[in-house]
Amino acid sequence: MKTIIQSNDAPAPIGPYSQAVKVGNTLYASGQIALHPITGELNMATLDEETHQVMANVRAVLAAADMDFSHVVKTTIFLKNMGDFAQVNGIYGSYFSSNFPARETVEVAGLPKGVNVEISVIAVK
Repeated sequence: MKTIIQSNDAPAPIGPYSQAVKVGNTLYASGQIALHPITGELNMATLDEETHQVMANVRAVLAAADMDFSHVVKTTIFLKNMGDFAQVNGIYGSYFSSNFPARETVEVAGLPKGVNVEISVIAVK
């Protein structure tokens, strides 16, 4: 059975998808971008702020499923520019303490709303 996960502390979906879907003890979370959940505005003043906003949105979706970053087993990072990898990776890594998830990072031609970074996760509890 699948359960739709929705958090008011993360941006509402901007298309026909759910923030996350939980099947059994596994959570499949849609990619998050730097939309502020309250204002609906993009938080892209700097790449650091953008990446922290993305991770805050991921955290909110995880929390809505009664999970946290320790439950994440797989992430996908989409970057508009692979030259931003080191900076994004440093911030991303600060949200995990040990037993890091599997991950791929890919450069893409474009992301929703012209953002620089999008991150999706799979978590298991």
